[in-house]
This record gives sequence, C-alpha cells and structure tokens, in this order.
Amino acid sequence: MQWRACPRSPPRLLRALQDFNSAHPWSHNACYHPGCYGSCRPGSVPGVPAAFAVAGAPTGLPTGPYDVITCVAALHHLPFAEALTRFRDQLAPGGTLVVVGCAREVDTVDRLLGVLSIPLNLAIGWLKNRGRRAAARPVSMTAVTRSPEMTFAEIRREADRLLPGARLRRRLFWRYTLVWRRV
Repeated sequence: MQWRACPRSPPRLLRALQDFNSAHPWSHNACYHPGCYGSCRPGSVPGVPAAFAVAGAPTGLPTGPYDVITCVAALHHLPFAEALTRFRDQLAPGGTLVVVGCAREVDTVDRLLGVLSIPLNLAIGWLKNRGRRAAARPVSMTAVTRSPEMTFAEIRREADRLLPGARLRRRLFWRYTLVWRRV
C-alpha cells in the first residue's frame, strides 16, 4: 500500500510507516468481504443454491441475470460508467450491486478519514499478524495496484446518473462503498 500523507509529513516517519506496514501486511479489502457477501455464500440458506463466478469486467461478465454482483477494489481500474452500466444491466429484478471502491483524496473529509485510518491500519496489521513479521504478503495483496483517478464527488455524481437511489458511503482504510438495488 502506498502511504498518503500531508505534504509536510517527515520522510522518516513515512518510511517507518511503510516499513511497519510491509512487515505486518493485511488486506484492507478483506474486512469488507462479509458485508459484500453476507448470507449469499453457498450453503448458507438451506435449499437455495448459490454459485460464485469470477469474471473479467466489464466485458468478460457472462450474461446474467445475477442476484448479486460485487466489485471489490477493482472499479477504479475499469472504465467507470461502462462498468456500472454493464453491472446494472446484468442484475436481476431485486438484485443488488455492492462496490467497495477507492477514490482519489481531495477534500477535508477524505484526509480526515485517511489520518484516522493510519493508526487503525497499524493496529490491525499488528493484530492480524499476531505481532510477528509476516513471512510474505498475502496473495490477495499481490495484484497490480493503480491510484484512483475519480474523486468521491465525481463517483457520486456518476452513480446518481447511472444508478438512481444508490447509497454511497466514505469508509475507513481509503475506501468507499456503493450499494444499489435494482427494482
């Protein structure tokens, strides 16, 4: 993870944070998985089949309809409007789209959430690794990363246009959530 901080942060402090995080890694996205998948795990509801598909979005998504589509820390790698439109069009009536995304930090709220996330990130990294240095980064943290280009305000505007009634929330750990139900 690249540490974002105010321009006046001492380089030694930033290096120390980076070193600690590298020694005690944890996936920021994993903490959102229970909220994304909730009760739709295979076998979680007796008599109701559940299947998972992993697909290249937006064009590699097999034709739906789908009851749930989740997109975790991937939307900022995709053409935003095209991906949301494809997800929307593939949802079954009553289906839900859940996005855990990353937005470019630009305002006071973004920076405040980022600053609050730093000590929490350190604490969770320490706890998840039981205070020991990790032998290696988790596989879930080896994907290519890309800094987000869109701000939260831009994401909200585009989501409002494409997904009327979508709920967007800024979250800790440099994330936001978007939830939309097709009626």
